[in-house]
Amino acid sequence: MTTDTNNRTMQRFVTFINSASESLAIELISPDAIFYVPGQPDPMQGPAGYLSIIAMMRSGFPDILWTLEDMVSDGDKIAARFTMRGTHQGTFFGVPATGKSIQAQAINFYHLSDGRFVKEYGQPDMLAIMAQIGAAPSS
Repeated sequence: MTTDTNNRTMQRFVTFINSASESLAIELISPDAIFYVPGQPDPMQGPAGYLSIIAMMRSGFPDILWTLEDMVSDGDKIAARFTMRGTHQGTFFGVPATGKSIQAQAINFYHLSDGRFVKEYGQPDMLAIMAQIGAAPSS
């Protein structure tokens, strides 16, 4: 895959994660894809699994938006840095809504095949999120 193709794919992916579009999930996510999520003992799978990840984040932060800040690609692999922003309006990892705004980074590594996502290792800064909603000490 070329850098231009990867850039276009990632832009569609950002549209997907910010909209939770089922049609984009089916277009972009392989049915056999696996996604490693912090706090989950087993990986999530396929388009439905990725939509579950987004739903989990939106349950705590219904207005969450991801901004792609940096991206490096090499063939079928992409490393990306995102900024997540949202308002804590629902329970998140057992913490009731506080109304506080969050802004945190995430570093994700993706593997693609035939233009579709087949694997992700996602690493959001959970400590920063939890500190911003008052569930962990802040520095």
